[in-house]
Amino acid sequence: TYILSLGIEVLIFAIFAMSLDLLLGYTGLPSFGHAAFFGLGAYILAYVSSRSELALGLTNNLLLTLPIVLLGTALAALVLGFFALRTTGIYFLMITLAFAQMLFSIAIRWSSVTGGSDGLTGVPRPALGIGTWKYSFDDRVSFYYLVLVFFLILWWLMRRIVRSPFGLALRGIRTNEQRMRALGYNTFRYKFTAFMLAGVIAGLAGMLLAQFFWHAAPQNLFWSMSGQALIMVVVGGAGTLTGPVIGAALMRLLPNIASTYTQRSQTLMGLILILFVLFAPGGIIGILRGRR
Repeated sequence: TYILSLGIEVLIFAIFAMSLDLLLGYTGLPSFGHAAFFGLGAYILAYVSSRSELALGLTNNLLLTLPIVLLGTALAALVLGFFALRTTGIYFLMITLAFAQMLFSIAIRWSSVTGGSDGLTGVPRPALGIGTWKYSFDDRVSFYYLVLVFFLILWWLMRRIVRSPFGLALRGIRTNEQRMRALGYNTFRYKFTAFMLAGVIAGLAGMLLAQFFWHAAPQNLFWSMSGQALIMVVVGGAGTLTGPVIGAALMRLLPNIASTYTQRSQTLMGLILILFVLFAPGGIIGILRGRR
């Protein structure tokens, strides 16, 4: 059961890290507020499934909750992207960070809707229902396979995206945005589309995390959650889809393994991150490819 739980966490955070990699690794947008969409997806799902009344009482039906979560996070990404993408570099990073911290503050203070510092509890596991037929993913094994299906679909979809002309244009923007504009590309439109895609995928990961823990916590909106995803991308290897998956596995598994042998697991994690930054800037994928 413990290993299965770790596997579910790794897959969920791998989806989250891949969504950030679409911004950081492929488009060159260093967002420090990506947790805003991650936490927002969790809160939208938690509110819809535990606080509101939907038709037929199917508050955990994926056919109802999934479109609501995707639409809600897409609208948030649309609003933030419209303003944030008019800046670059450190200014873009600070605006995304400020937006995430604003949502975190709202989640803490608007207790009548968000549950305050305790968050929203009682989130049910998902189910699929059509008419009188209904299948629930209550047990851990079936929920693991549901998360695995989501992960494989998103990995395949993002692989198609980054290898398409659209994905190649994003790489061009990361390398030299001025040259891309000179070639006639509307770089703002490309970055805006990538930003919305990354936000929607991060919201989906947040939804799955809330369903796994039966809880939507305000900590999912905090800047440290964005930092965790950023570390996963850097350690695994930015600009690759496999790298964030490896980074997510390392960052979720290593603390659990290290804590069984030493009480200084956080110090060990810090040393590992320093070594990666100094000697393996390309991450684990860079090491495997023989690059420095």
